[in-house]
Amino acid sequence: MSKVKYYYDPDTLSYRKIEPKKSRRFRNIALFFLGSFLFGFLGLILLLNTNLVNTPRELSLAREVKNYELQFELLGKKMEQIENVLANIEDRDNNIYRLYFEANPIPEEQRRAGFGGVNRYKSLEGFNNSEMIIATTKRLDIIQKQMVIQSKSLDEITKLAEEKEKLLAAIPAIQPIKNEDLTRMASGYGWRSDPFTKARKMHWGMDFTSPKGTPIYASGDGTITRADNNASGYGKHIRIDHGYGYMSLYGHLSQYNVKARQKVKRGDLIGFVGSTGRSEAPHLHYEVWKDDERINPINFYYGSLTAEEFENMLKYANQENQSLD
Repeated sequence: MSKVKYYYDPDTLSYRKIEPKKSRRFRNIALFFLGSFLFGFLGLILLLNTNLVNTPRELSLAREVKNYELQFELLGKKMEQIENVLANIEDRDNNIYRLYFEANPIPEEQRRAGFGGVNRYKSLEGFNNSEMIIATTKRLDIIQKQMVIQSKSLDEITKLAEEKEKLLAAIPAIQPIKNEDLTRMASGYGWRSDPFTKARKMHWGMDFTSPKGTPIYASGDGTITRADNNASGYGKHIRIDHGYGYMSLYGHLSQYNVKARQKVKRGDLIGFVGSTGRSEAPHLHYEVWKDDERINPINFYYGSLTAEEFENMLKYANQENQSLD
């Protein structure tokens, strides 16, 4: 209840009650409400710009932002793990796989190259966390590019490995007659005495002495190109095209076990020892060709002989005795 105010009237020598004017009352009421409104509005603005009061929507958004920041942090750690694993694979790829198959290493600049041209990340600009989002996206793009390059490299290595396996299977790498079937290794590659003219001449292969009918085996994978008696001096003979520039020849056979254009594998039975053609006694005359040049077959027996057997063969092959053809 408001206090009643009085004033002294000298004319009547008495106290009179002060009656406030209606206009002043209305003004005071208006000033009160205006001050209350301004005070409330400023307080609300202050609260909204501080963390003291947040709406449920704002609290939910804040939690989402915190969760996204956590997910970005976890994503960064996962990318670091992927980068470490990828770096290990790249190191082995360059220094083991590609080195073994004689392929050129992939340059580091090519593996780590970025992306030129237009701004690929323009759509990610203008946000509060744009810098972090763009950096993470760039990092992911580079990892993806590295994985594509590495995948193509491994595809290339796979093809090289398949070719290497085919090459190793095709090279004439075993002795065409088993050791237990040999009577002796009669003559090797080099200058020898001709059995008919007694003159020294180049002997382009190796002679394996065995009884007539002894099995002869393909020394490597390939295709039979000839199985006939139409080559001078060789009698019944077989030729196998092994690919990669290699060809093997088996002369003076008694019988064939294959025919032209037939595919054979290393160790397949292809014919039998004989003494047809220009031959002094039953034996196998064996030659190896590389790029149309005859080479010493003794360099290719790593697939069937022990070190001791190879040493003995080398000793007999180097003797300048008489050949059998």
